[in-house]
Amino acid sequence: MRVWLSIVCSVWAAFAAPAVAQDYGDTPYVQTPQVVVDKMLEMAKISSKDYLIDLGSGDGRMIITAARRYGARGFGVDLNKSLVTLANRNAARMGVANRAVFYERDLHETDITQADVLTIYLLPEVNLMVRPRILALKPGTRLVSHDYGFGEWQPDVEIVMDAPGKPVGRDQKSKVMYWVVPTQVAGKWVWQGPAGLYELQIDQVFQKITGTLSAGGKRVSLDKAALTGNNISFEAVLDRGRHEFTGKVINNAIDGDMRVTGAAGTTQAWNATRTELRDARFTDLTPGITAR
Repeated sequence: MRVWLSIVCSVWAAFAAPAVAQDYGDTPYVQTPQVVVDKMLEMAKISSKDYLIDLGSGDGRMIITAARRYGARGFGVDLNKSLVTLANRNAARMGVANRAVFYERDLHETDITQADVLTIYLLPEVNLMVRPRILALKPGTRLVSHDYGFGEWQPDVEIVMDAPGKPVGRDQKSKVMYWVVPTQVAGKWVWQGPAGLYELQIDQVFQKITGTLSAGGKRVSLDKAALTGNNISFEAVLDRGRHEFTGKVINNAIDGDMRVTGAAGTTQAWNATRTELRDARFTDLTPGITAR
């Protein structure tokens, strides 16, 4: 039995799919209003350089809109053969068949590793099923979901918007959520700096990070710690003032800049090495469900 929700994403007049909830066999088909499609692509910061994959592509409007409006490339998958045929026909009508392709395929058997952006409209339990594969994508991959989240993995951005014509729900509203796949930074990092040996300890739950920084015999908690893909930033107050760190994580190394605020306001490079690996927690608190 199919357990995932097939999405239909298209609203141009040329599209033949009706804008109502229907049942295609055992897979629910719910058409996403075009205004929601537009907002999802906007939040994903889609560009002509991006490769987009839509899981549950329905009549194809997500990929087709990305191709027509932004020059992006990509493909969609759906279990319903008639919808796949419709989506490919719509792409041809819109003149983007060379950049938007659709396949009759189970999303669980679909290779998503080439995605720069992933768009989905799946049931909550299915989101949890695919979450481990999403978290295994390259850091920086963007993910946008319509209505449903990923359990304990909270979105970076979440909005509620008007969705006129939405065929399900009473309030004609949609929730749109955005994530960036994080790298794993948990562990111990060390480097030499103005105060001698610096030691950074990081704990991680998905993209949320906390930790401490030790230098010159002083140990302090990190302030404003943030992780977006493989970009990390944090602040710490040491003897020489407030230190602001930014950097890029590449495997077991961080390269970036450190700025010491105050009258002098100096900036210098910092290059850290991970000497102790600690597991990032990419699991749910829900009993019986383990994502990774």
